[in-house]
Amino acid sequence: MATVALTQHSKIRQAVEEALGFLPVEELFKNKIVAIHPNDTTATEEDQSGVTQADTLEAVIQFVKRFQPRELIVSGGAGASETDEVFRITGMDRVIEKERVQYVDHNKPPFATVPLDYGPMREVVVHEGVLRYETVVSLSQLKVHSQSVIVGAIKNIAMSWPAADYYGHPRMADQYGRSGMVEDKNGFIVGMLKRFPPHLGIVTGHPAMIATGPTGGIAVETGLVVAGRDPVSVDTVCASLLGFSTMGVEYLRQATKLGLGDGDLSRIEIKGVRLDEAMRIFNERAYGVRKALKSA
Repeated sequence: MATVALTQHSKIRQAVEEALGFLPVEELFKNKIVAIHPNDTTATEEDQSGVTQADTLEAVIQFVKRFQPRELIVSGGAGASETDEVFRITGMDRVIEKERVQYVDHNKPPFATVPLDYGPMREVVVHEGVLRYETVVSLSQLKVHSQSVIVGAIKNIAMSWPAADYYGHPRMADQYGRSGMVEDKNGFIVGMLKRFPPHLGIVTGHPAMIATGPTGGIAVETGLVVAGRDPVSVDTVCASLLGFSTMGVEYLRQATKLGLGDGDLSRIEIKGVRLDEAMRIFNERAYGVRKALKSA
């Protein structure tokens, strides 16, 4: 049975620490090369609501440091912008400098070609550095998405690891004619999950995004954090918060069918806030409705 932590607090640091405190994580971090990938798709001076917030990244870095990783890297790879610019606008660059951790823009060369055995592409081009990461932390935002239905722990890695300087910004535009992911985005996400599964998924509603996404939607502060070592289970809980079932999110349906994780809520142990209570909080913050809907 997979375990997913679900917490809520007005201070994101406390929500992150409480969530990670429910999980066995020491073996993931101690003396390991750890990479944290925040959600960094795009940001402007006027709108940073679609990406990981600087205080969230800081909280996760400081938590991981307690376990003395051999290396700690923030691995960025913006989709619709330059990574350096997103980090500058959001202040994540200042967190990296303050915490004295490494930074890699995995959109940049040197590149490596890696085979895939599922989905529309038989291979993918990634930054060489991602192949040496021993523990990958997917630090994402809870968002709806116009193509993949939700953004959670899985998509945050699957659609960021492909090097945008090779495929183009955004990757799905296929401006260089090098990408087949546009043919079956959900299948591609599952193929990437098979090859590059995140070892720890952390998804925050600080803020969450509804209406449309992954950018340009309505940002709502929920204070919710979902975390776990099975990214399929993490995203299953995230989907429930947004009002979707595993069957309603195609990449989750495929991943569950392939046995890449547990997408059955009845088999997921939730620690912390009960799912129905978290749904009530989310609905109230997002829609102004005090109602705990049943998970599908």
